[in-house]
Formats: sequence, structure tokens, C-alpha cells
Amino acid sequence: MDPLYIGVLVAIATIFVLSSGIPVAFGLGLVAVVFLVAFEGFGSLDVVAETFFSGLAEFALVSIPMFIVMGAAVASSPAGKDLYAALDRWLNRVPGGLIISNIGACSIFAALSGSSPATCAAIGKMGIPEMRKRGYPDGLATGSIAAGGTLGILIPPSITMIVYGIATETSIGRLFLAGLLPGLLLTVLFMCWSLYTAWRNGYSFKDQIGGYSWREKFEVLPRVFPFLVIIVGVLYVLYGGVATPSEAAGVGALFCLVLVVVIYGMWQPRKIWAILSDSMKESVMILMIIGASALFSYTLSSLFVTQSVAEYIASLDIGKWQLLIIINLFLLVAGFFLPPVAVILMTAPILLPIIIQAGFDPYWFAVVFTINMEIGLITPPVGLNLYVINGIVPDVSLPTILKGALPFMLCMVLAIAILCVFPEIATWLPNYLMGGT
Repeated sequence: MDPLYIGVLVAIATIFVLSSGIPVAFGLGLVAVVFLVAFEGFGSLDVVAETFFSGLAEFALVSIPMFIVMGAAVASSPAGKDLYAALDRWLNRVPGGLIISNIGACSIFAALSGSSPATCAAIGKMGIPEMRKRGYPDGLATGSIAAGGTLGILIPPSITMIVYGIATETSIGRLFLAGLLPGLLLTVLFMCWSLYTAWRNGYSFKDQIGGYSWREKFEVLPRVFPFLVIIVGVLYVLYGGVATPSEAAGVGALFCLVLVVVIYGMWQPRKIWAILSDSMKESVMILMIIGASALFSYTLSSLFVTQSVAEYIASLDIGKWQLLIIINLFLLVAGFFLPPVAVILMTAPILLPIIIQAGFDPYWFAVVFTINMEIGLITPPVGLNLYVINGIVPDVSLPTILKGALPFMLCMVLAIAILCVFPEIATWLPNYLMGGT
């Protein structure tokens, strides 16, 4: 059978299996094993276990559970509350300061936790009721937090970028640097849209509560500043060549655990175990997906599906920008139904050679890829952030949250367009700090 037809069958089977609600890792593994047996016989089962575990035999994967521990320690503590309070107090007199402080808190907390749902939950529990109390529209209040939470997979340190680097064998340090300025660009676009929307809806931007004294502004900073130092420290040792991502993640995780114990008194074994237990569950989930994706990729390669798809796309008589549009549309649709980690592991190894052959920078493409995945986090039917926000404010309907998040999706599309016109936004920093052109 033609490998392209096999590829179509694999795609249909994968969509059907995953839409049934089965966990992603088991779904990918099931499809891979069934097609291996169907086309290569039961003898092919000899390589299943070896292929699965070889997908996990990568030292850089150690950084994933370490960054997850780092994020879990921050997410389980009142750090998000303090971060929100600090920004709100300092920006209280700025027109629209509450919106800016909410999105700013999302971007910083996202960098600390690396988790979009955790960011939505931590900042949303405080920010959404406060914005609604001060008269901001429900759609804007919920949509801004849902979109702000997505920044966690772009602003470093990002677990999604680590997975992308491992899947495509690209430098994780460069990927982190490539995502920094685009992440700030998205944050600014989110803030600008929020301010414009509030102004258009007649919100006067006048404070409805009193200002804060200098003492109140400074008293919260000692609890927030150490966590910001950790972010800067982790990024410095990565980009300065002092440590590998795994080493930097391990030290960052240890320091975050120490800080939540010292600053917030979370020294009880029960609380520490809760952090480690949650981290272990999330780490195992991601690593299972990585192992199953290695088996899935092996199946596609063994059946010559990967090679045939790459050859077919390369043979298309279209310009490179038309090719990029097609790939972006494909990623958008994939992101509607699958989590970012699964999409990256399944498609990035296939798409990257095609992108490089078309003349695009691989690290620039990683940023564009990630922004597409961000859109999926606030888009049904998967749209995890939408459901997290709905759980925080159940009296605000899901359609209202989706309507409020829609303009932020357009901001992400605008960011992709800006990156296409000015790719240096993603490529300049890694080239400047780590060399290259």
C-alpha cells in the first residue's frame, strides 16, 4: 500500500482513538502497535519496549520533572497572590493598571510555573473577581486571564520548548532565548487590546479604591523578589554556559522548594509531599507521552509515512510563504484537539526539515509553532484554559469566556504576522548571546 495512504489511515485512526477520551500516551501507543502488527507482523512487537524506552533515554529529559517541581512549589504557595498584590499596588494609579497588573502577573507567574492552567488558576482566583468588582466586562476579565495563562509555554523557562528541543534535536538554550522577546511582544499586545476594549466599553480607568502607601507597596516585595531572582539565575546559568538545562532546572527546583518553606512556612511534610506528588504525576504524564510518541514516530518511519509526507510537501509547487500558511493552518487544527506536547512530538520532527529546506530559521519556526499551540489552549474543544477559568467563575458562561478570549487569539495571529515580517524578534537575541547568524 502507498505510504501516503497508510499515513491517511494512521491520521484517521489517531483522531478517532484520541477523541474517544483515552489518555494521549495510551492512544498513541495503541495506534502505533496496531499498525506495526498490521503491516509488519507480530515479529515487530520485539522492538516496542526498546523503542519506547529509547525515547526516554535522553539526559535533557531530566530537566522536565525538575522544572515541574519548580513550578509546583510556586503554584502551591501564596506566591501568585503576592505577585498579583505587588503589581496591583505599584500600578494602582496607572490608567488601566488593574488590567496591566493582571496580564503582567500572568506573564511572570507563567515564567515561574511553566504551566498555563496553574497560571490561570493562581492569578484568575484573585484578578477576575477584582476586575469584575471594579466594573470590567466579564468577557474581558476572563478572556485576559485565559490568554495570559498561555504565555507559560512561550516565555522561558518553558517545558514545551524543552520538549520541542528534544524532539527536533535543537538547542534548548537557544529556544529559550528565541521565545523571550516574542513572549514580551505578546504580553504587550494583550495589554494594548485589553486597555482599548475597556476604553471602548466606556470604562473610565478611574480607581474605585484608595491608593497604597509606600510602606504597603514595599512590604510585599521581599516575598516576590527571591522568586524573580531564581528565574534570572536559571536563565543566566543556561545562557552563560555555566550549566546544562538539567542542572539549572535541578538547582532552580531546590531553591524554589527552600523559598516556599522559608517565606511561607510550608515546612510540614504533608505540604512538601503534595508538591512532589503533583509534580510526579505531571512528569509521568509528559514522559509517557514522549515515550509513546517515540514509538509512534518509529511506526511512521518504519512504514515510510514520514519520508513520503516530507517528499510530498517538498514537491508541492508553491512558494515558501504559502507553505508556511498551510503548516500554520495544520498546526492550528491540531492544537484544537491535542495538547501542545503531543502535537510537538508527533509533527515537529516531520515539519522541521521541510521548514529548513524552505529557508526558514528553525528557532524562529519554534516560536511560531508555540504560538499556534497557545491558540489551542483557549480554543474548544480542548481549550484547557477556558475550562479552568469557568471553574473559577462558574457564573460566567463558557461562551462568554470564549468570546472574551477570541480577540486575544487574533493578537496571537498578529504576533505570528509580525514575526514573519520581522523574524529578528525571535532570532536576534539567541544569535547575539550564543553566536551564529
